[in-house]
Amino acid sequence: MEETRDGGIADGEAMEPEAQKGSTESISEAREKWANKTEFLLSMAGEIIGLGNVWRFPYLCYKNGGGVFFIPYFIFLFFCGIPIFFLETALGQYTSEGGITAWRKICPMFEGVGVASQVIVIYLNIYYIVVLAWALFYLFNCFWSTLPWTSCDNYWNTVNCQNISATYTGVHRPDSDWSFLYNETDRFGDYSMSFQNESEWPPFKVTSSEQEYWLHRMLRMTDSGGLGSINADLAMCLLLAWVICYFCIFKGVKTTGKVVYFTATFPYLMLFILCIRGVTLPGAATGISYYLYPDISKLSSPDVWCDAGTQVFFSYAVCQGVLTALGSYNKYNNDCYKDCIALCLLNSCTSIFAGFVVFSILGFMAHQLDLPMEDIASSGVGLAFIAYPRAISLLPGPQFWSVLFFLMVLLLGLDSQFVCVESLATALTDLFPGVLRKRREVLVLGIAIICFLLGLPFITKGGIHLFTLMDTYGPSGINLLFIACFETIVVAWVYGANRFYDNIEDMIGYAPFIVLKYCWLFITPLICAATLLYSLLGSNSVSSVQSVPNWSYKFAPLLTVIPMVCIPIFLFVSLRRGRDIITPSSDLKQLRPNSPRLTLFNCVIIKPQRSRHIQEDGAEKANTEHSSGV
Repeated sequence: MEETRDGGIADGEAMEPEAQKGSTESISEAREKWANKTEFLLSMAGEIIGLGNVWRFPYLCYKNGGGVFFIPYFIFLFFCGIPIFFLETALGQYTSEGGITAWRKICPMFEGVGVASQVIVIYLNIYYIVVLAWALFYLFNCFWSTLPWTSCDNYWNTVNCQNISATYTGVHRPDSDWSFLYNETDRFGDYSMSFQNESEWPPFKVTSSEQEYWLHRMLRMTDSGGLGSINADLAMCLLLAWVICYFCIFKGVKTTGKVVYFTATFPYLMLFILCIRGVTLPGAATGISYYLYPDISKLSSPDVWCDAGTQVFFSYAVCQGVLTALGSYNKYNNDCYKDCIALCLLNSCTSIFAGFVVFSILGFMAHQLDLPMEDIASSGVGLAFIAYPRAISLLPGPQFWSVLFFLMVLLLGLDSQFVCVESLATALTDLFPGVLRKRREVLVLGIAIICFLLGLPFITKGGIHLFTLMDTYGPSGINLLFIACFETIVVAWVYGANRFYDNIEDMIGYAPFIVLKYCWLFITPLICAATLLYSLLGSNSVSSVQSVPNWSYKFAPLLTVIPMVCIPIFLFVSLRRGRDIITPSSDLKQLRPNSPRLTLFNCVIIKPQRSRHIQEDGAEKANTEHSSGV
C-alpha cells in the first residue's frame, strides 16, 4: 500500500467520510495558520532565546568547569531537551490545538498536564514582564549626559557610596568588599534571577554607585519586610511594556508573525556589535579564558549536572505549553522535526556566543579595575543591572553602549513575554472556540489588564522580595521536571510511542530518528525523575533564598504545589466520568489504526486501540465495502 506525505495513505483523502471531511475543513478555516515557515521559526526562536542565554548560561559555564560544562549540558540537551521540545511541538502541529486541548484530544484523562503547564505560563505572564519594566527604566535613563548610576552625587546616594572606577582604577584594594558584583546563582534556569548581596539590608560599608542606583533609585527598597507603596515611575514602565506586548499579538499570529521579524533578529545584531567591541578591548582574552577554562574535577559534582539539566529545561521553554501553542498554527505537513533540531542548535549556539560577549566585557572591567575575574563574574540581575552597566560605563561613549545593551535586554525579554501571552490566549480560545475565537482582541486585552494589575505588587518598594519568591518557586525546576515526567509517560506509555511515531511520519513524510522513541519511553523520564529527586532532597527551601520576609514561608509552597496538583485533580475527575478516558479524539488522523500502540524488540506491549469513529485506511474501507456488497 503506497504511503504519501500529505495524504498519509494513497487515496485516503478520497475515501474520508464526507461528514468528517467537512468538519476538518471547517476547523482549518476557523483557525489561523502561520503565513510561512519563517514566521514560525522566528516566533519559536524568540521564545526560547531569552535573557537566560545572556545572563545565566555564561556564568554557569564559568562556575561549573568552563568548557567541561558542555558535557553535562549537551547530554541533557540531546536526551531531555530535544525529545521534549520536539514532542510538544509535534503534538501541537498534529492536534492543531493549544496547550490544554491538545492533551485532552490524545488522552482526556491527562488533560491536567496541559492545565499545569498553563499555570506556569500564568506565573510567567505576571512577573517576567517586570524585568522589561526595569530595562525600560534603565533605557530611558541612558540619555543623561552622565549616566546616573555612575555617580555618587545624587539624592538617592548614601554616605557609603563609592564611585569604584574613580577610586580604584589601577589600584587593587584587597580589603574592599566586592561581593555586590556577583551573587549566588539560582537553581532554576532560563527565567530565573536570584538575588543575594545586592538586595541585603543594610548596605555594605562600601557600596558602588551602580548598586545604590539599583537599590535606592529604581527599587527604592525598604527594610520593613512588607511590600510598601507602588513606585509610580516603574508602574508607568510596566504599563508601557504591556502596551507594547498587547499590540504585538492582539491580532493573533497575523501580528505576532510579523513582529518577530524584528524582535527575534535585532538582539543578534546587538550581540554581534557588543561582541566585536568586547573582543577588541584590553583584558578580553582573560575574561574569555575564565569563561572556557576546563576543570575536569567539576564533573563529579551532582550540582553541575543539576545546573545543566535545569538550564536546558528553562532555556528551551519546555513544559510550559508555549511550544504546543506555536506548533498548533503550523500546517499539518510542516517538517517540524528538522525545525526543532535547527532551533535547539541555534539556542545552544546563542548561549555559547553570548558567553564570549559577556566575559569579554567583564574581562575588560577586571583589567580596568585591576581585579581578579572571580570578583567580577556574576549571573542574573546582578549581571544585567549592576556588573554589566559598570563595565559599559568604562567604555568611551558609555551612553551609546548602554542604549544598545538595555535595548537588547528589552527585546530578548519582549518576544519571550508576548509569546507566553499568545500561548495563554491560544489555550483559552481553543477551550471555548465558539465564544472567544471571534473576540480575540478583547481576550488578549483582558489578559494584559489582569496580569498588569497582578504585577503591580512586584514594583512596590518591597516588591523585589515577591519577585524573588515567584521566580524561585513559580516556574521552578521541580514543577517543570514533574510535568516533563508526565508528558513523556502519557505520550509513550498511554497514547503509545508507536502510534505517536506514526502520526509524526504521516505529518512530515518520514520516520524521525528512532532514538527519540526510547528517550520518551525510558531515558528522558528517568533523567527527569532523578533530577527531580535530587532537587527535592537538596537545599531547595525558602530559607535558602536570600532576602525574603517571613510571610514567604507560607506563600512559597503554594506556588510550587498549584501546578502539580492540576494533574491528579483532572485525573480523578476523568476517572469519575469513566468513559473513554484514554481514547483519543475521533477527529485525529491515524496512519495505522490497527497497529500496536507500543512495541519493544518486536514484542507487542500495548495493543491497538480503535475508536469506531477513527478514520479507516483505504484497504480496510475497501474490504468493508466489498463484504457488504456495495
